[in-house]
Amino acid sequence: MKSLQARLGRIPPLWWQVGLLALAVLLPLPMSDYYRSVLWRTALYAILGLSLNIIVGYAGLFQLGHAAFYALGAYTSALLNLYLDVPLILTWPASVLVAAFFGYLISRPIIHLRGDYLCVVTIAFGEVVRLALVNNIFGITGGANGLSGIDRPVLFGLVLRTPLQHYYLVLFFLVLTLFAVRRLENSRLGRAWVCIREDETAAEAMGIDTVRAKLLAFVVGSAWAGLAGALYVARVPVVSPDLARFIESVVMFCIVVLGGTGSIPGVFVGTLGMVTLPELLRFLQTWRDAWMGVAMVVMMIARPEGLWPSRRVRMEIRGEEEEEAGFPTGVEEDPPDPSSDNSGEPDFSGEVYQLYDEETYLITLLEEGPRGLPSEGDPSGKDAV
Repeated sequence: MKSLQARLGRIPPLWWQVGLLALAVLLPLPMSDYYRSVLWRTALYAILGLSLNIIVGYAGLFQLGHAAFYALGAYTSALLNLYLDVPLILTWPASVLVAAFFGYLISRPIIHLRGDYLCVVTIAFGEVVRLALVNNIFGITGGANGLSGIDRPVLFGLVLRTPLQHYYLVLFFLVLTLFAVRRLENSRLGRAWVCIREDETAAEAMGIDTVRAKLLAFVVGSAWAGLAGALYVARVPVVSPDLARFIESVVMFCIVVLGGTGSIPGVFVGTLGMVTLPELLRFLQTWRDAWMGVAMVVMMIARPEGLWPSRRVRMEIRGEEEEEAGFPTGVEEDPPDPSSDNSGEPDFSGEVYQLYDEETYLITLLEEGPRGLPSEGDPSGKDAV
């Protein structure tokens, strides 16, 4: 994997970006509708993985209730379409705003929590959302049966029905998400997230508003999860509380951790491992989940930084190996001292003489006064040299 990353690193970024985009566009054309649906699901979970990577990978906040925002975005789109007869495409901004609002609402009182405590609270929030949907809150969520009969999206007069059409729709938003996440990663806010992840106390000492930065991470990640929920409703005109199940949040979390926290390519590797591969191994039935669990345990033992980690995380976990491989460590050796002799010990005699001369001058200055100025014993200044 390391040699593969090194080889891909030699390719100009624009070339492999255009190549991957062309592959994503052309790949589903010779496939059947089943494999196109698999690609659609892969692209959808890649968006979810990128959104969770903002919270977990960049800001370093444990989030195991991400599926709740996914479900909130899906239900917002479905409710607006069914009860207010709003066209499905026009409901997508509302899904983003509702998910972002709940992301702020849940994170604001718990933003001071860290580690396991924050993780437990997010799990509890996900269960609260799921139970609220199951109990048919306000009588509008449909209970355990969910909601059905949602309209198909209409884009420029074209009704999107086929798996290929929905795949290209999700692919468009995936490319948009990649562009936005990449810009965030290289922005001032993205660097602040990384500083908070490394050491929150040091980040505060450097003047970073950690509360605001962590809130923005939650809000942005939750908003993108709401968009993914709206795209799910566009493809599957039925929503149910199963979207907010804890196992869905676990899958999203594993996508980030399996691929490598803080790594955009790692999110795609994790999505292939957690979503695409189990779907292709469906013929193994129940054994596929067992084998995936064993594979994850082995991976965590052999490669704890993930399959395709970011360079920073790789250096933190395997710093010695990266140094041997020739990666820069940021520590430069001092140049040799030309004044040192053959024994390797520097000669400080010149510096000692210089310090001695300066000390002698200061003593003379205190006793006799500066030259050219009147001394204390000669106020008129006649004896001044």
